[in-house]
Amino acid sequence: MKICVFGAGAIGGYLAVELSLAGHDVCVIARGEHLSAIASKGLTLRMAGIQKTAIVCASDDPSRFGPQDYVFCTLKSHQAYTAAPSMLPLLGPDTAVVTAMNGIPWWYFYKEGSSFEGTHLSSVDPKGLQWETIGPERAIGCVVDPACEVVEPGVVEHHEFNRFILGEPDRTKSKRVEALSEIMRAANFDAPIREDIRYSVWLKLWGNVCFNPISALTLATLDRMTNEPSLRSLCVNCMHEAKAVSDAFGVQIDEAMIERRLAGRGTGRGPQDVDASGFRAPPYGGDRSPSRSCPGTCEIERRRHTDNRCVARSSGRESHE
Repeated sequence: MKICVFGAGAIGGYLAVELSLAGHDVCVIARGEHLSAIASKGLTLRMAGIQKTAIVCASDDPSRFGPQDYVFCTLKSHQAYTAAPSMLPLLGPDTAVVTAMNGIPWWYFYKEGSSFEGTHLSSVDPKGLQWETIGPERAIGCVVDPACEVVEPGVVEHHEFNRFILGEPDRTKSKRVEALSEIMRAANFDAPIREDIRYSVWLKLWGNVCFNPISALTLATLDRMTNEPSLRSLCVNCMHEAKAVSDAFGVQIDEAMIERRLAGRGTGRGPQDVDASGFRAPPYGGDRSPSRSCPGTCEIERRRHTDNRCVARSSGRESHE
Protein backbone atom coordinates (compact mmCIF):
# COMPACT_ATOMS: atom_id res chain seq x y z
CA MET A 1 0.00 0.00 0.00
CA LYS A 2 1.04 3.59 -0.64
CA ILE A 3 0.69 5.44 2.66
CA CYS A 4 1.50 9.04 3.48
CA VAL A 5 1.87 10.23 7.06
CA PHE A 6 1.11 13.93 6.98
CA GLY A 7 2.84 15.29 10.07
CA ALA A 8 5.62 12.89 11.08
CA GLY A 9 5.96 14.07 14.66
CA ALA A 10 5.51 11.85 17.71
CA ILE A 11 2.44 9.83 16.66
CA GLY A 12 3.06 10.22 12.95
CA GLY A 13 6.65 9.05 13.32
CA TYR A 14 5.54 6.00 15.30
CA LEU A 15 3.04 5.10 12.58
CA ALA A 16 5.51 5.72 9.75
CA VAL A 17 8.27 3.51 11.15
CA GLU A 18 6.06 0.53 11.89
CA LEU A 19 4.14 0.73 8.62
CA SER A 20 7.33 1.09 6.60
CA LEU A 21 9.02 -1.85 8.32
CA ALA A 22 5.87 -3.89 7.64
CA GLY A 23 6.60 -3.51 3.93
CA HIS A 24 4.44 -0.59 2.83
CA ASP A 25 5.50 2.28 0.57
CA VAL A 26 5.51 5.05 3.18
CA CYS A 27 6.26 8.73 2.69
CA VAL A 28 6.13 11.44 5.33
CA ILE A 29 5.48 15.15 5.39
CA ALA A 30 7.66 16.93 7.94
CA ARG A 31 9.56 20.18 8.34
CA GLY A 32 12.61 21.86 9.81
CA GLU A 33 15.40 19.95 11.55
CA HIS A 34 13.15 16.91 11.93
CA LEU A 35 12.75 16.70 8.15
CA SER A 36 16.48 17.15 7.57
CA ALA A 37 17.30 14.33 10.00
CA ILE A 38 14.74 11.97 8.45
CA ALA A 39 16.02 12.71 4.94
CA SER A 40 19.65 12.08 5.91
CA LYS A 41 19.43 9.26 8.46
CA GLY A 42 15.90 7.83 8.29
CA LEU A 43 13.23 7.85 10.98
CA THR A 44 14.13 6.09 14.23
CA LEU A 45 11.73 4.61 16.78
CA ARG A 46 12.79 3.72 20.32
CA MET A 47 10.35 1.33 21.94
CA ALA A 48 10.61 -1.10 24.86
CA GLY A 49 14.39 -0.96 24.86
CA ILE A 50 14.63 -1.61 21.13
CA GLN A 51 15.67 0.88 18.47
CA LYS A 52 14.62 0.49 14.84
CA THR A 53 15.04 2.77 11.86
CA ALA A 54 12.98 3.05 8.70
CA ILE A 55 14.25 4.72 5.55
CA VAL A 56 11.25 6.65 4.25
CA CYS A 57 10.80 9.31 1.61
CA ALA A 58 10.39 12.66 3.36
CA SER A 59 9.56 16.16 2.20
CA ASP A 60 7.72 19.33 3.13
CA ASP A 61 6.16 19.29 -0.36
CA PRO A 62 3.28 16.77 -0.77
CA SER A 63 3.30 17.21 -4.56
CA ARG A 64 6.47 15.09 -4.69
CA PHE A 65 4.60 11.90 -3.84
CA GLY A 66 1.38 11.72 -5.85
CA PRO A 67 -1.86 9.91 -4.97
CA GLN A 68 -1.84 7.51 -2.01
CA ASP A 69 -4.07 4.67 -0.82
CA TYR A 70 -4.23 6.12 2.70
CA VAL A 71 -3.19 9.48 4.12
CA PHE A 72 -2.79 9.65 7.90
CA CYS A 73 -3.29 13.22 9.06
CA THR A 74 -1.49 13.41 12.41
CA LEU A 75 -1.36 17.19 12.70
CA LYS A 76 -3.06 19.10 15.48
CA SER A 77 -6.55 20.19 14.44
CA HIS A 78 -5.58 23.86 13.97
CA GLN A 79 -2.60 22.80 11.82
CA ALA A 80 -4.68 20.39 9.73
CA TYR A 81 -7.00 23.18 8.66
CA THR A 82 -4.22 25.30 7.18
CA ALA A 83 -2.56 22.26 5.58
CA ALA A 84 -5.70 20.96 3.84
CA PRO A 85 -5.09 22.53 0.39
CA SER A 86 -1.56 21.12 0.26
CA MET A 87 -2.95 17.58 0.66
CA LEU A 88 -4.62 17.65 -2.76
CA PRO A 89 -1.70 16.07 -4.70
CA LEU A 90 -1.93 13.05 -2.36
CA LEU A 91 -5.61 12.41 -3.08
CA GLY A 92 -6.62 10.02 -5.83
CA PRO A 93 -10.20 8.88 -6.59
CA ASP A 94 -10.19 6.30 -3.77
CA THR A 95 -7.75 7.79 -1.26
CA ALA A 96 -8.95 7.62 2.34
CA VAL A 97 -7.84 10.24 4.86
CA VAL A 98 -7.37 8.89 8.39
CA THR A 99 -7.87 11.67 10.92
CA ALA A 100 -5.51 10.49 13.67
CA MET A 101 -5.84 13.43 16.04
CA ASN A 102 -7.53 14.39 19.29
CA GLY A 103 -10.69 16.42 19.60
CA ILE A 104 -13.93 16.74 17.67
CA PRO A 105 -13.07 16.00 14.01
CA TRP A 106 -14.03 18.37 11.25
CA TRP A 107 -16.24 15.69 9.64
CA TYR A 108 -18.23 15.04 12.85
CA PHE A 109 -21.62 15.92 11.35
CA TYR A 110 -21.12 13.95 8.12
CA LYS A 111 -23.75 11.18 8.08
CA GLU A 112 -24.17 11.73 11.81
CA GLY A 113 -27.94 11.40 11.56
CA SER A 114 -29.15 14.37 13.61
CA SER A 115 -30.69 17.71 12.70
CA PHE A 116 -27.11 19.03 12.53
CA GLU A 117 -26.30 16.83 9.51
CA GLY A 118 -23.78 18.59 7.26
CA THR A 119 -22.85 21.25 9.81
CA HIS A 120 -19.33 22.65 9.50
CA LEU A 121 -17.48 23.27 12.76
CA SER A 122 -15.88 26.68 12.38
CA SER A 123 -13.63 26.16 15.42
CA VAL A 124 -11.74 23.31 13.75
CA ASP A 125 -12.61 23.93 10.08
CA PRO A 126 -13.19 27.64 9.40
CA LYS A 127 -15.31 28.22 6.30
CA GLY A 128 -15.49 24.44 5.80
CA LEU A 129 -12.08 24.36 4.13
CA GLN A 130 -11.30 20.70 4.96
CA TRP A 131 -14.88 19.67 4.21
CA GLU A 132 -14.71 21.24 0.74
CA THR A 133 -11.05 20.51 -0.07
CA ILE A 134 -10.63 16.95 1.26
CA GLY A 135 -14.27 15.86 1.37
CA PRO A 136 -15.90 14.12 4.34
CA GLU A 137 -16.54 11.01 2.25
CA ARG A 138 -12.79 10.32 2.36
CA ALA A 139 -12.57 10.45 6.16
CA ILE A 140 -11.91 7.48 8.42
CA GLY A 141 -12.10 8.31 12.10
CA CYS A 142 -9.15 7.38 14.29
CA VAL A 143 -8.82 7.79 18.06
CA VAL A 144 -5.19 7.79 19.17
CA ASP A 145 -4.20 6.07 22.43
CA PRO A 146 -0.37 5.83 22.22
CA ALA A 147 1.91 8.26 24.06
CA CYS A 148 5.05 9.16 22.12
CA GLU A 149 7.62 11.93 22.05
CA VAL A 150 10.06 13.38 19.54
CA VAL A 151 13.22 13.33 21.64
CA GLU A 152 15.55 14.71 18.99
CA PRO A 153 15.33 15.40 15.26
CA GLY A 154 14.48 12.16 13.46
CA VAL A 155 13.98 10.16 16.66
CA VAL A 156 10.64 9.19 18.24
CA GLU A 157 10.36 7.52 21.62
CA HIS A 158 7.30 5.39 22.36
CA HIS A 159 6.11 5.45 25.99
CA GLU A 160 2.91 3.41 26.18
CA PHE A 161 -0.06 1.90 24.33
CA ASN A 162 -0.37 0.83 20.70
CA ARG A 163 -4.11 1.16 20.04
CA PHE A 164 -5.61 3.23 17.23
CA ILE A 165 -9.41 2.90 17.21
CA LEU A 166 -10.88 3.11 13.71
CA GLY A 167 -14.38 3.77 12.43
CA GLU A 168 -16.36 5.08 9.49
CA PRO A 169 -18.40 8.26 10.01
CA ASP A 170 -21.48 6.49 8.58
CA ARG A 171 -21.08 3.55 11.03
CA THR A 172 -20.53 0.98 8.26
CA LYS A 173 -17.82 -1.66 8.30
CA SER A 174 -16.47 -0.79 4.87
CA LYS A 175 -13.86 -2.69 2.90
CA ARG A 176 -11.44 0.21 3.20
CA VAL A 177 -11.62 0.38 7.00
CA GLU A 178 -11.35 -3.41 7.28
CA ALA A 179 -8.29 -3.35 5.02
CA LEU A 180 -6.75 -0.54 7.07
CA SER A 181 -7.32 -2.44 10.31
CA GLU A 182 -5.54 -5.49 8.89
CA ILE A 183 -2.65 -3.36 7.61
CA MET A 184 -2.18 -1.81 11.03
CA ARG A 185 -2.48 -5.09 12.93
CA ALA A 186 0.21 -6.57 10.72
CA ALA A 187 2.40 -3.57 11.63
CA ASN A 188 2.19 -4.28 15.39
CA PHE A 189 -0.70 -1.95 16.18
CA ASP A 190 -3.97 -2.77 17.90
CA ALA A 191 -6.52 -1.37 15.44
CA PRO A 192 -10.09 -2.30 16.41
CA ILE A 193 -13.01 -1.08 14.29
CA ARG A 194 -15.86 0.55 16.21
CA GLU A 195 -19.34 0.82 14.77
CA ASP A 196 -19.83 4.22 16.40
CA ILE A 197 -16.48 6.01 16.26
CA ARG A 198 -18.08 9.07 17.86
CA TYR A 199 -18.43 7.11 21.11
CA SER A 200 -14.67 6.59 21.17
CA VAL A 201 -14.06 10.24 20.21
CA TRP A 202 -16.11 11.43 23.18
CA LEU A 203 -14.62 8.95 25.63
CA LYS A 204 -11.13 10.18 24.73
CA LEU A 205 -12.36 13.76 24.98
CA TRP A 206 -13.51 13.23 28.55
CA GLY A 207 -9.83 13.00 29.41
CA ASN A 208 -8.64 15.74 27.02
CA VAL A 209 -10.99 18.40 28.40
CA CYS A 210 -9.56 18.01 31.89
CA PHE A 211 -6.08 16.49 31.68
CA ASN A 212 -4.76 18.75 28.90
CA PRO A 213 -5.61 22.19 30.32
CA ILE A 214 -4.91 21.21 33.93
CA SER A 215 -1.50 19.84 32.97
CA ALA A 216 -0.72 22.90 30.85
CA LEU A 217 -1.79 25.38 33.51
CA THR A 218 -0.40 23.67 36.61
CA LEU A 219 2.32 21.37 35.25
CA ALA A 220 0.66 18.62 37.31
CA THR A 221 1.54 15.09 36.31
CA LEU A 222 -1.13 12.47 35.63
CA ASP A 223 -0.66 10.75 38.97
CA ARG A 224 -1.23 14.05 40.78
CA MET A 225 -4.28 14.98 38.72
CA THR A 226 -5.96 11.67 39.39
CA ASN A 227 -4.97 11.22 43.05
CA GLU A 228 -4.83 14.62 44.70
CA PRO A 229 -8.40 15.33 45.94
CA SER A 230 -8.70 18.89 44.64
CA LEU A 231 -7.36 18.08 41.16
CA ARG A 232 -9.30 14.83 40.96
CA SER A 233 -12.50 16.67 41.86
CA LEU A 234 -11.84 19.18 39.09
CA CYS A 235 -11.27 16.32 36.64
CA VAL A 236 -14.54 14.67 37.66
CA ASN A 237 -16.46 17.93 37.25
CA CYS A 238 -14.98 18.51 33.81
CA MET A 239 -15.84 14.96 32.73
CA HIS A 240 -19.42 15.32 34.00
CA GLU A 241 -19.86 18.45 31.93
CA ALA A 242 -18.32 16.80 28.86
CA LYS A 243 -20.74 13.91 29.41
CA ALA A 244 -23.63 16.39 29.40
CA VAL A 245 -22.57 17.54 25.94
CA SER A 246 -22.10 14.04 24.53
CA ASP A 247 -25.46 12.96 26.02
CA ALA A 248 -27.14 15.93 24.34
CA PHE A 249 -25.85 14.68 20.98
CA GLY A 250 -27.07 11.13 21.52
CA VAL A 251 -23.72 9.58 22.45
CA GLN A 252 -24.55 7.78 25.67
CA ILE A 253 -21.54 6.74 27.74
CA ASP A 254 -22.00 5.12 31.13
CA GLU A 255 -21.07 7.43 33.99
CA ALA A 256 -18.96 4.63 35.47
CA MET A 257 -16.47 5.30 32.67
CA ILE A 258 -15.42 8.48 34.48
CA GLU A 259 -13.81 6.46 37.25
CA ARG A 260 -12.36 4.04 34.71
CA ARG A 261 -10.79 6.91 32.76
CA LEU A 262 -9.27 8.34 35.93
CA ALA A 263 -8.04 4.94 37.08
CA GLY A 264 -6.53 4.23 33.68
CA ARG A 265 -4.42 7.38 33.79
CA GLY A 266 -3.66 7.30 37.50
CA THR A 267 -0.56 5.13 37.13
CA GLY A 268 1.10 7.58 34.77
CA ARG A 269 3.73 9.96 36.14
CA GLY A 270 4.26 12.18 33.13
CA PRO A 271 2.23 15.16 31.95
CA GLN A 272 -0.77 14.60 29.73
CA ASP A 273 0.31 14.55 26.06
CA VAL A 274 4.00 13.73 26.39
CA ASP A 275 5.26 15.88 23.53
CA ALA A 276 3.38 18.85 25.00
CA SER A 277 5.15 18.95 28.34
CA GLY A 278 7.44 21.72 29.41
CA PHE A 279 6.06 24.22 26.88
CA ARG A 280 8.92 23.39 24.57
CA ALA A 281 9.31 25.22 21.31
CA PRO A 282 8.50 23.56 17.96
CA PRO A 283 9.32 21.17 16.39
CA TYR A 284 9.42 19.08 19.60
CA GLY A 285 6.59 20.81 21.36
CA GLY A 286 4.14 23.28 19.88
CA ASP A 287 1.26 25.58 20.71
CA ARG A 288 -0.14 24.34 23.99
CA SER A 289 -2.26 27.30 25.05
CA PRO A 290 -5.47 26.21 26.80
CA SER A 291 -7.50 27.69 23.93
CA ARG A 292 -6.22 24.85 21.73
CA SER A 293 -7.44 22.11 24.10
CA CYS A 294 -11.04 21.56 23.07
CA PRO A 295 -12.44 24.19 20.66
CA GLY A 296 -14.71 21.71 18.86
CA THR A 297 -16.18 20.52 22.14
CA CYS A 298 -17.06 24.07 23.15
CA GLU A 299 -18.55 24.86 19.75
CA ILE A 300 -20.77 21.78 19.88
CA GLU A 301 -21.80 22.76 23.41
CA ARG A 302 -22.78 26.23 22.23
CA ARG A 303 -24.78 24.82 19.34
CA ARG A 304 -26.90 22.77 21.72
CA HIS A 305 -27.04 25.52 24.39
CA THR A 306 -25.81 23.04 26.97
CA ASP A 307 -24.53 24.54 30.22
CA ASN A 308 -20.86 23.61 30.08
CA ARG A 309 -19.04 26.36 31.94
CA CYS A 310 -16.08 24.23 33.10
CA VAL A 311 -15.24 23.03 29.60
CA ALA A 312 -15.62 26.57 28.29
CA ARG A 313 -13.19 27.94 30.85
CA SER A 314 -10.71 25.12 30.15
CA SER A 315 -10.57 26.19 26.50
CA GLY A 316 -10.08 29.87 27.27
CA ARG A 317 -13.69 31.06 26.77
CA GLU A 318 -15.27 32.43 29.95
CA SER A 319 -19.02 32.07 30.34
CA HIS A 320 -20.83 34.92 32.08
CA GLU A 321 -24.28 34.76 33.54
